[in-house]
Amino acid sequence: MSSFPNSPRLIKGGIVLVDPTSGVVLRVIALQYNPDTLSRTLAVQGTAAEGGDRLEALRLKGPPIETIKLEAEIDATDQLEFPEQNPNAAKLGVQPELALLETLLYPRSSDLQANNRLAQIGTLEITPVQAPLTLFVWGANRIVPVRITEFGIVEEAFDPLLNPIRAKVSLGLRVLSVNDLDFGSKGGSLFMIYQQQKESLAQKARAAALPALGIGGI
Repeated sequence: MSSFPNSPRLIKGGIVLVDPTSGVVLRVIALQYNPDTLSRTLAVQGTAAEGGDRLEALRLKGPPIETIKLEAEIDATDQLEFPEQNPNAAKLGVQPELALLETLLYPRSSDLQANNRLAQIGTLEITPVQAPLTLFVWGANRIVPVRITEFGIVEEAFDPLLNPIRAKVSLGLRVLSVNDLDFGSKGGSLFMIYQQQKESLAQKARAAALPALGIGGI
């Protein structure tokens, strides 16, 4: 059955991997289903220690540390009804989709092997592997560089070969600001756009007057 022609197009949230130097898009990962909830916390980055200098009480040394948590569902049940059209789902369940998300946390095996060869020939200092820049995309107004800090999987159903066919993935993301990234880098530029969008949206919020708070002045 075709959808109603005037229904809005569903925009999916997801993750985009970008080359941190060139800005070239390396991979796009769209969530199968948008999470019902998305939680965010912001920790203020002040300059004053607890009980510190009064002159520093109102100063901010940079953007707050923002963390995002969400739970994504992956389900191959519908695909299994038509195995000839979805051979991967029929043979592997949702393992390819889980592996795609899991490998975001791994350095490439080729990089690990290259570092091992350097270690075997006596290289004193081996540079840690640089991962692609990870962007969390939640609509056009929320494209932010992030680092994955938490990752959990609950596999909920299995086929006869014990391939998972339904799973939930819990993601914890830390937004990377210009405190973490070079100001002129692709990630730093995207963060500044994100902050400027917040400032623009804040200007659109309806302003209140003091009487709304039950006071006539301060």
